[in-house]
Amino acid sequence: MKLFQQMLVAGASLSLIAPIAAQASNIVNIEEINSYSRSQEKSSRIDSKTFINEVSEDIANLKDRADGPEAIQTDFEAGIFSDTTSLSGKAVFAIGAIDHPEADSAAEDGVDRESLKAQYQYTLDLNTGFSGDDNLYVRLRAGNGANASGDSYVWGSKTYGTYLSSDSSKYADKLSVDKIWYTFPLGEKNTVWIGPKIENYYMHATAPSIYKPTLKQFALGGNGAAYGASTKTGAGWAFKADNGFAVSSNVVSASTDLGTNQGTTSWATQVGYTQPQYSASFIVNQKYNGWEDSYYATKKGHYRTVDGGSGAQTANSTNYGLRAWWRPAETGTATPAISAGYDFSNIDISDASIDQTDAWFVGLNWSDMFQADDVIGLAFGQPQTREDETVEPFAWEAYYQIKVNDSVTVRPTIFGGSERAGTANEDMTGAVLETTFRF
Repeated sequence: MKLFQQMLVAGASLSLIAPIAAQASNIVNIEEINSYSRSQEKSSRIDSKTFINEVSEDIANLKDRADGPEAIQTDFEAGIFSDTTSLSGKAVFAIGAIDHPEADSAAEDGVDRESLKAQYQYTLDLNTGFSGDDNLYVRLRAGNGANASGDSYVWGSKTYGTYLSSDSSKYADKLSVDKIWYTFPLGEKNTVWIGPKIENYYMHATAPSIYKPTLKQFALGGNGAAYGASTKTGAGWAFKADNGFAVSSNVVSASTDLGTNQGTTSWATQVGYTQPQYSASFIVNQKYNGWEDSYYATKKGHYRTVDGGSGAQTANSTNYGLRAWWRPAETGTATPAISAGYDFSNIDISDASIDQTDAWFVGLNWSDMFQADDVIGLAFGQPQTREDETVEPFAWEAYYQIKVNDSVTVRPTIFGGSERAGTANEDMTGAVLETTFRF
């Protein structure tokens, strides 16, 4: 029985038992039973048959009442979730280890981030329709990826790109509302989103990449300046034509006053063209008041400061992103599906020697190579790098995903990089095994 059905049955059962228990309390003196059980003079076992006669008579009486069990059940069923609400979810177990300079220095604070660590992520997705074409989406999430100080045990270093796509470092074992928004159509080809917790990339009309990443830095064809996002208040619009052409524009702001320049804001406009085997898109993302994106960037590459230093993030930036993907007509061949991306940024600061960044990405996926539904993944590229940096940072990952059954997949991944954070002669490596349960 599905979890959602079990919840409904349990609730209905409680609603039936409650009035029975209330009636039974008139027959049985609970305080006398408690006193009896505490008595040292005599011990007696009370089991399910002790009061069976009295309770059976009470149930018979309830059946004759107008508000008996059948009526109660009918009333309960009339008030449950809408029949247009669906619930799905997943649980991800991750175990692995990492070796990089930040982990080495972390031993000084008493946290050994190089040892084998384990964490989980638990997600529930609720979708509810009200008119047939609209949708209210709510994502609930919990995890244990953070230690007592709130830092991730092993996967949370943006500096070295080690965040997992399934990272749960901010939830601290508490089920929280992670995303919530409402979307509805305007005519046949337009869609509108609005919500207090949403990210830009959920509102793009064209998928920028089809690569399935393990590390979050490789999402969206490079999770940097052009496509990097954050969960905040937002709204957006998308148009999709029948011939594959699409255009979208959306804004997300840390300020609840949309349309003002008081908070950090990201305004992204994308144009794309998609066919079953390929896609190409171009995006302009204008980011204000120091909005920065660190998942796919060096230490300097994500800075958005007026003076170019490491102080408060206050500068505006204009970020351009090119994305394209292609996949073969048939899987199970030596030819992979290919996703590629290139980002370029201009930062509004006075120092012309440090006002630009760039990044590139390539992701490859092979499907159905050794058995049905398996996936091989390989991604690599240069994270967002500032023009005054003297090193050439590089990051990569490789994995093999096995589908155990329709609900369970296992994915071992190795990953690494050279001068990944923008520091000369610094290398990093890691490995993680993820098991995903979908329901």
